[in-house]
Amino acid sequence: MSYNSKSNTYHPDPKTSPKGRAVFLDRDGVINKVILREGKPYPPMRLEEFSFNNGIKEAVWTIKELGYKVFVISNQPDVARGNLTEENLNLMTKHLRSEIPIDDVYICPHDDYHQCSCRKPKPGMLIDAAVKWGIDLSSSFIIGDTWKDMEAGQSAGCKTILLDAPYNKDVKCDFRVKSLSEAMNIIKTYNLSPILNHL
Repeated sequence: MSYNSKSNTYHPDPKTSPKGRAVFLDRDGVINKVILREGKPYPPMRLEEFSFNNGIKEAVWTIKELGYKVFVISNQPDVARGNLTEENLNLMTKHLRSEIPIDDVYICPHDDYHQCSCRKPKPGMLIDAAVKWGIDLSSSFIIGDTWKDMEAGQSAGCKTILLDAPYNKDVKCDFRVKSLSEAMNIIKTYNLSPILNHL
């Protein structure tokens, strides 16, 4: 494995490093509850507003037991918009990592006008994780609740699982589930059936 100091990325040697698998989790709406205002989802702005979704801790432990790495990939444009301080964002991230065995967290603090490569629906955060951790994206999953999550996953070559919500009825995905336990059943099925992994 080689390290590129300019890009701050690791490059696994394909001859010696077996490719791993990962489950990428969106944060707001998957790991923690969103705040609904007039039917639209909004992220928490303070640690006091941060509340874990039911079943997320058990789901992550299940993913780990199946041999997958677990990464959080989250757009947080309210940092760029001045609505969310980096201090509050860091407090929520620290709290998340203290409660759930996450392997790595990737956060895009930019807004659309920055035209960055990391903001979903672009797949930049997934690709960065794949390079650093030696992940086979085609054998990996993304679980999200918005079209941006699904498009980022599709662009990266992952299987996409959409957590059903009132605000995402028209979003296209590989699988739509009503609970994290349903999502785990899908991942277990792929994990136990090598043939399905190549579909």
